Amino acid sequence: MQRLLTALLLFLTLGAAAAQDTGAAAPAPQRTAEQFLASLDFQQGKIALPGGIATLDLPPAFRYLAPADTARLLEQGWGNPPGGATLGMIVPAGVSPLSDEGWGVVVTYEKDGHVKDDDADSIDYQALLKEIQEGLVEENKERKAQGYPAMTVVGWAEKPHYDKARHKLYWAKELQTEGAQANGLNYNIRVLGREGVLVLNAVASLDQLDRIRSEMQQVTAFSNFNQGHRYADFDASTDKVAEYGIAALVAGGVAAKLGFFGKLLGLLVAFKKLIILGAVAAASFLWKFVRREQPAPAADKVDLAKSPDA
Repeated sequence: MQRLLTALLLFLTLGAAAAQDTGAAAPAPQRTAEQFLASLDFQQGKIALPGGIATLDLPPAFRYLAPADTARLLEQGWGNPPGGATLGMIVPAGVSPLSDEGWGVVVTYEKDGHVKDDDADSIDYQALLKEIQEGLVEENKERKAQGYPAMTVVGWAEKPHYDKARHKLYWAKELQTEGAQANGLNYNIRVLGREGVLVLNAVASLDQLDRIRSEMQQVTAFSNFNQGHRYADFDASTDKVAEYGIAALVAGGVAAKLGFFGKLLGLLVAFKKLIILGAVAAASFLWKFVRREQPAPAADKVDLAKSPDA
């Protein structure tokens, strides 16, 4: 409620300033939010993701935003920094993404090769969690240098689980952001394919965990690689094998490939525009898309009462 009031006051202030300069009446804050939502092209039904590698067979309860609209929602609507390439975003149909109840699933693709799942049964997830937490100590130095608050992984909101039959991995992290009133939730799904991994990251509040856990099971079910790109289509004679396994996916992706896994963990390729100094956790890419308290918004941003928390 405090964040909502702050955002409304911001719009009233900006609107009043504009009215003084132009003589026009100050716009109503709610109308501004409605105009922003109306400018987004929400799609339904069967969605072929860019590149033709996978399809989302959306039930009526979900909608899809293409990459350009996804960037606008993440950056203008939720206050995230720019620069993250995506394949789009999945949002619930019955909830405004700008409301406190709103949430979404950011979709990306890592084409680093066929990920072997031989290590799935032998991973010590508590030890892996500790490595991620330690790595974020260094990552937070860069976050603060760029004007963003420090972020901590409190623990597993849902311990990692790998479905060997469907080659799908999912887990959830509880995130605490400096200055935020409540902890956040990052719920992750990885769909293993022939040449890479389909990445689905849900961005929500921790108090939404029960709902997200239930609805992400639906997301897991309707997100699949197309024929020719599936895990079973792997051809050992021609296809590249990734230099990391299931553990590195949970940690953040390409850590093992970079040769740092176990000590110094690297960034996901998808977000290499972000400059990181020193040794960082592979999970550092999370801050690009997590909901968190944003520093004072610039006047040209659309801050619509949804301040990302984690």
